[in-house]
Amino acid sequence: MAGFNVSTFRSQGPVYGLARPTLFTVTMNWPGVVDPNPVRKSVFLIKAAQLPASIIEPIEVGYFGRKIKLNGDRVYQDWTVTVMNDEDFALRNAFEAWHNSINGIIRNTLDPAVANIVPSNEDGGNSYKVNATVTQFKKTGPGDIDSEGAAATYLFNGMFPTSIDAIQVDWDATNQYEQFDVTFSYDWWEPVDGKNSDVTLYDIE
Repeated sequence: MAGFNVSTFRSQGPVYGLARPTLFTVTMNWPGVVDPNPVRKSVFLIKAAQLPASIIEPIEVGYFGRKIKLNGDRVYQDWTVTVMNDEDFALRNAFEAWHNSINGIIRNTLDPAVANIVPSNEDGGNSYKVNATVTQFKKTGPGDIDSEGAAATYLFNGMFPTSIDAIQVDWDATNQYEQFDVTFSYDWWEPVDGKNSDVTLYDIE
């Protein structure tokens, strides 16, 4: 490519105007031990997340003081979402109930009601693991939250919360709202068609 030509850049570069980080939604199933009422709120109150990283760790092999790198195993980093805390604490309570079912605060045991390690494709399953999606939308979408206007959708399979972060309270924190992070481990992620994912999605009207 010789010289500068803005017309060439416009026609060959960001033809669709570049993806916007604000145009996304997170949807997830919930285990049976959790009150189903917060499910619809989670679509609105999860305000930040990530499209997943793709990582294959290298294996270093030494030879006479020098090393070459071979492809190793794929690994999946933890996934974190940021949740806005409404005054009803509905989502906070739901995440804490889910966490408590995995290892009880007092009893130090797994709740038998969610002892299955195979995640359900619907809410109310008998596993502490669930499936979730994060969907990136185009500027022309969305239509239904689970289909039209989706540029990319990623399914997180076998997901469960490992950490529910503290909420800072402070007399000087005026003109702010509470939020907290939830970190999940999961078995794997995969790109999917938003219309055909294993997650029960919800129409927003």
